[in-house]
Amino acid sequence: MSKNLKVVLVGLPGSGKSTFGRQLAQELGFPYLDLDQVIEEKYQNKIPEIFSIYGEGKFREWESKTLEELLDRDQPFVLASGGGAPCFNDNMELINSKAISVYLDVPLESISRRLQSSKVQNRPMFQGLDQGEITLKLKSLLVSRESFYNQAKIKLSGEDFSAELLMYELINLLKS
Repeated sequence: MSKNLKVVLVGLPGSGKSTFGRQLAQELGFPYLDLDQVIEEKYQNKIPEIFSIYGEGKFREWESKTLEELLDRDQPFVLASGGGAPCFNDNMELINSKAISVYLDVPLESISRRLQSSKVQNRPMFQGLDQGEITLKLKSLLVSRESFYNQAKIKLSGEDFSAELLMYELINLLKS
């Protein structure tokens, strides 16, 4: 594997980008980064606070700037992007020009269950929603975002992917 290989995971909120990203980074021996965590550290506010204080426009501006700074680093890593990150400010084009993008395409029902049982307080867009409302919100997000996600260089579909499967896909992509 290339010493400067960057892998960026994209997909809906709750698709497993963080969980799978940590596993993949460990398998590759690369640092793991979470775009939202990097933004929170850089701007010294939690994502929900950034949204409420500065608005989504400012958040998306900071998100794009932070993404570009990360992708310009001269080191390998696995990055879990925020669910919306690829969909704004030509970010998907940027990701594909500087990294290997991987779309985690997980069934909506599975994501809905995950979100229902996870800490939704960290996901402002799903706070106060029941399972049916979460599923409707996810469907709406998928309609607006899937064209961006589908630009990824690798697409993993289903509920259970393994780091080994992605390693195989990465090796094939790097050989071609």
